[in-house]
Amino acid sequence: MNRKLLIAAGLLTMLLASAATETQAGDPYAQYQVWSHNFSMDRPWHGGYYAQQTGQPTAMVVPPTVGMRQTYSWGVSQNLMQPIHHQFGRSANSPGAASRGAFRPTPWPHRSHTDQFGYYYVRGPW
Repeated sequence: MNRKLLIAAGLLTMLLASAATETQAGDPYAQYQVWSHNFSMDRPWHGGYYAQQTGQPTAMVVPPTVGMRQTYSWGVSQNLMQPIHHQFGRSANSPGAASRGAFRPTPWPHRSHTDQFGYYYVRGPW
């Protein structure tokens, strides 16, 4: 009797696990897309530094399927993987981020982080 109960509990567990994966199998990135959309609605696509060639933050357009970026910094364990939230729409043109004096230059000689170069990743349109 105990063996039958154990087999029935195992089958019930497998049935519940397969039902849970079928409901989530529709779009595995749906929650990430909602989170990225909400994040990009109230935060700018750029940081506080400008690229030296343009005098404004510069968008580095990456394929729309890219989700993460690597940032590097001086020091131990300051290299990070961060998500790319912002994405251009199909009708996006290239307006400037703000006036030229609104951003800081790249610190010299202490360039301590890749975010200080004024180039920021933005995913391309779908």
